[in-house]
Amino acid sequence: MDSFTELFSEMDARSREVFQRVVESYLSSGEPMGSNTLTQQMAQPVSAATIRNVMKDLELLGLLDSPHTSAGRQPTELGLRMFVDGILEIGEPDAAAQRKISATMDENDSITGMLDRMSSALSGLTRGASLVLAPKKSSSIKHIEFVSLATDRALVVLVFANGEVENRVFRPPLGQTPSQMREAVNFLNAIGQGRTLQELKSSISVEIKKHRSELNVLTTGLVEAGVAVMQDAGGDNERLIVRGRSNLLETAGTVEDLERVRVLFDDLERKRDIAEFLQLADEGEGVRIFIGAENKLFSLSGSSLVVSPYMNSDQKVVGAIGVIGPTRLNYGRIVPIVNYTAQMVGRVLSDRG
Repeated sequence: MDSFTELFSEMDARSREVFQRVVESYLSSGEPMGSNTLTQQMAQPVSAATIRNVMKDLELLGLLDSPHTSAGRQPTELGLRMFVDGILEIGEPDAAAQRKISATMDENDSITGMLDRMSSALSGLTRGASLVLAPKKSSSIKHIEFVSLATDRALVVLVFANGEVENRVFRPPLGQTPSQMREAVNFLNAIGQGRTLQELKSSISVEIKKHRSELNVLTTGLVEAGVAVMQDAGGDNERLIVRGRSNLLETAGTVEDLERVRVLFDDLERKRDIAEFLQLADEGEGVRIFIGAENKLFSLSGSSLVVSPYMNSDQKVVGAIGVIGPTRLNYGRIVPIVNYTAQMVGRVLSDRG
C-alpha cells in the first residue's frame, strides 16, 4: 500500500487527475475513456494531445491500457490496486443501506436464517453476488463417546458445551475390543474437554505421539479414525451461502463478459475451495480487497472480491462475508457495506454469547 501511495504522490498534478478521472469513469460506466472526453472534464484547460501523452506515460507505468487500438484508456488491475490503496476514500454506508442490513438481524431467528436474509440483502445492495461463510464450530467440547454399531462400523458422539450434539459414523480398525474403545474415549475426553474441534485438530497428532507408548495399536487407530471424522464434522464443511448470481448476468455486456460470468459460475460451484479461500480473511483485520488475478479462485473470470471476517464473543474469527463482481466494482460504496454487515453479524453473535 505504501508503494502505491508513494508512486501516486510522485506523479505531477495533471497525471494524478488524468489517472483518477479515467479510473472513476471506468468504475462508473465500465467503458474506456478517450482523450477528447477527458479534456472537457479537467480542472484546468488542456489539449487532447497533452492528455494522450499523459495517458501514454500512465500506460508505460502499467496503470492504464487500451482494449482496442483506437479506443480510450481503462485501468489495469495494477491501476485499480493503486487506486484502491492510494486514492480511494472509504466512509460509512449510507443510512438506507444500514437500515436494510439491520432489518435482516432478527435476534429471535436462527443464525442460519439471519445469514440467509442478510446475504440476499447484501447482493441487492451491491448488485453483485454475495458470499457468506456461516460460523465455524467454535463451541468447546464437553464430552466425546464412541458407540460400536457393528464389527466394521462405529459412531462418534460429540457433545458441545453449548448443548449441540453431533453424531458421525466411521470405520474403526478391525479387531478393536470394548476395552480399547473405552481407552480411546478416556484419552480423547482427557485431552479434548474444553477445547474446540479446531484446537483438538491442531494438537491431536502431538498428543498421540506423546502417549503412543500408553496406547496399543488398535486404540491409536481408533482415536485417529474417530478424530478424522470429528475434523470433517467441524472443520471443512462450513456452510457457504451464495446469493445474487443474476446480478452478475445483468452486468455482462459482450460475449467475452458472458464467458467470464460462465467461468465465474463454475468457480462458485467449488464451494469447498471458496470456503477455504474466504478463510484468508483470518489473516488480516477488517475488509480485504482482491482484484482480478490477486484472487486465485476467480482470476480467470476477471472478478474482484471484497471480503471481511466477523468474530464471536471471544473475538475469534468464525466466518466471513464477501461480495464478488467485475473488477469495476464500486469499491467506495461496497467496502463500507461489507464492513458494516460483518460488524453487525459479529455483534449479534457476541450478544448471543
